[in-house]
Amino acid sequence: MEEILASIKRVIAEDGRASAARPARGSRPSAAPEASMAPEPEDDVLELNDPIDEGSSLVSDHAAEASRQSLAALAAVRDHQPAAGVAGGDGPLEALVREMLKPMLKDWLDSNLPDIVEEIVTREVARITGK
Repeated sequence: MEEILASIKRVIAEDGRASAARPARGSRPSAAPEASMAPEPEDDVLELNDPIDEGSSLVSDHAAEASRQSLAALAAVRDHQPAAGVAGGDGPLEALVREMLKPMLKDWLDSNLPDIVEEIVTREVARITGK
């Protein structure tokens, strides 16, 4: 097993050396191999460390102010909610969903709760009386 692995490693190493020594198809052989290894300068590279001048902003003042207000509102909702995991406390999403569902739940309970209670009471009275 060791001999097989050594043989494979040797073939891979020889293949790597042979491909490095051979010029690529369609390319002209260069006079100095070191010169071909040097990277060519690229003119169209965007340098990300160049500072942006204060006069040119990526967003308009109106969009920036609207974003600031939205983020401030989100932070205010988060700050007014109890921490998640605390007894009775939910995260901002759960609190928002609960507030949105309250009117729908109230309407549904107003229309269906009396019938549900009447049916359950009737069944329980029938069970107790044996009818």
